[in-house]
Amino acid sequence: MFDSLSDKLQDVIKRTAGQKELTQDNMQEALREIRRALLEADVNLRVVKAFISNIKDKAEGENVLSGVNPSQQLVKIVHDELISILGTEQKPLDLSSHPSLVMMLGLQGSGKTTSSAKLAIKLKKEGKNPLLVACDVYRPAAITQLKTLGKETDISVFAEDSTDVRKIIADSIEYSKENGHNVLILDTAGRLQIDTDMMAELMLIDREFHPSEKLLVIDSMTGQEAVNVAENFDAQLGVTGLVLTKLDGDSRGGAALSVVYCTQKPIKLTGTGEKLNALEDFYPERMATRILGMGDIVSLVERAQEVFDEKSAKEMEAKMAKAEFSFNDFLKMQSQMKMFGSMDNLLGMIPGLGLSNDDRQKISHEGEKQFKRIEVFIQSMTPEEREHPELMNSSRKRRIAAGSGISLHDINLFITQFEQMRKMMKGFSDVKKNMGRLAGKMGQNMGGKLSMHQMMKNMRKFR
Repeated sequence: MFDSLSDKLQDVIKRTAGQKELTQDNMQEALREIRRALLEADVNLRVVKAFISNIKDKAEGENVLSGVNPSQQLVKIVHDELISILGTEQKPLDLSSHPSLVMMLGLQGSGKTTSSAKLAIKLKKEGKNPLLVACDVYRPAAITQLKTLGKETDISVFAEDSTDVRKIIADSIEYSKENGHNVLILDTAGRLQIDTDMMAELMLIDREFHPSEKLLVIDSMTGQEAVNVAENFDAQLGVTGLVLTKLDGDSRGGAALSVVYCTQKPIKLTGTGEKLNALEDFYPERMATRILGMGDIVSLVERAQEVFDEKSAKEMEAKMAKAEFSFNDFLKMQSQMKMFGSMDNLLGMIPGLGLSNDDRQKISHEGEKQFKRIEVFIQSMTPEEREHPELMNSSRKRRIAAGSGISLHDINLFITQFEQMRKMMKGFSDVKKNMGRLAGKMGQNMGGKLSMHQMMKNMRKFR
């Protein structure tokens, strides 16, 4: 996401690195390049003008000119302005009502129905008991699609054989009270374009049921049109927040930078992939940091906590300690890594890599290709071989090479690297164990005024 804009902004910032200070003259060129980068990213012209004007005012201020590192100064100014344009701070969903109604709005093709299911999964993980309500009685496949998604994700779906949408919603509220559902997600009808009939129905729902959230789902790939759609919906319904879908496929990012500024409504959620767990809370500061190539370590840690559960981590650690890490364990670890999303997205979260988006995509492509080859190689083994890597002899390797279509040289290389990894993992485990024992020993002796000589003696025992 934002690949084009990110590369161009980083390039502009690098050019200021050789300057002694930010002046009116050298800022003109930088601002001209930033303006061009924003326009090429399909950012709305109103936003571009405001963005450039604010950067210029801050960059020419006395407090900035007194600094010693123009490149870092410009990064700070652009970073702060990006945060401001994107909405300043994260805005959580308002789910304080019982039950809470979340009204999903949007045109056909924006990803509204899929986003409804994704939101239900997210809320379920957070301890809520969501209910998907099929309110699109006009598109023939809409109710079927919602039921299919509900079945795939084990989320309850409420649907009736009726064209009276208000009756469906009223009945779903009664159903939710009887069955303990505390959040109702209303998948409302969309159209190919905004029309009077659609808006009239949505306004009646809004006035009768007073939903806690009115979330407008926008396809970020639509660029400038996203602003027109958002302004129309907001003018008539007063949306409470935005959901941007297909953000992972939008290399320009114009929609995200434009809709917040033009509607003054926050982006609350973003769709970052096709998988049903790929819906995330939107944090303006984290996104601004990623656009400037500074990574997003907080999101990376949060994603890791979601992917790796404590029980599995302890089981894996125990196997590593005994050097029992198998090919099956490697596949399991690889499967968990896939849950992070694409490798490109993962690399983008790691700060300090200094990779351009093109370089990151090349590394990602090669890495994912290599992972697939390893998967084919391991799946060509017998169950016994997967669980016991020490069984791999020459004849077994030749058989696997023939079955997988991977050269014997590549198989030998992977197995050598795998064995080195096992030894390294055991080594880390031994160090951790010894350090724990040392800390315990030191703790026991602290009350007895352990001498420096005794401490050094104890440390030598654990080398």
